Amino acid sequence: MKTGMNILLVGVGGQGTILASKILSHVALAQGWDVKMSEIHGMAQRGGSVVTQVRLGEKVHSPIIEPGEADVIVAFEKLEAFRWTHMLRPGGAMIVNDQKIEPLPVLIGAAAYPEEIIESIGQRVGRLTVVPALDLATKLGNPKAANVVLMGVLASVMDIPRETWEAALEARVPARFLELNQRAFAAGFETK
Repeated sequence: MKTGMNILLVGVGGQGTILASKILSHVALAQGWDVKMSEIHGMAQRGGSVVTQVRLGEKVHSPIIEPGEADVIVAFEKLEAFRWTHMLRPGGAMIVNDQKIEPLPVLIGAAAYPEEIIESIGQRVGRLTVVPALDLATKLGNPKAANVVLMGVLASVMDIPRETWEAALEARVPARFLELNQRAFAAGFETK
């Protein structure tokens, strides 16, 4: 890893972005890195945006990622991915769950959900990985595990031993959900 890494996790309330950021932070701490995390909840319990900024490295002074400085963006929903592309640095990577969650303006007919959103993101982002995380988690038995599917994909592109991620799952996921989340992580890790 270079001297530091900035990772932005974006989604909609209820998608598990906070748990995912805690797993990521646990992994970084286990590597001996300094970690700073900032969470922004925009009416998260009502389907609003949730944004978590995780900065890790030898020494991190601030949890805030400036526009154009995110090394990786993990988007739990594709419209959220589109909204946050400006945060990605040139050459950065974006991992996008292909899930569509219509925001309130779309639900009430005041706006339309953008068509061909993945194609639009692809025009803005050089390194794009689109993952059917919700479908994979549903096939494993619980759609709520889509967040851990995405963590598996993130783990597959980071230079951190898989065992460190698996230990973080054991530390952060309640025991009754651990086996499901281990399978979700493996499904994401093996997705290319």
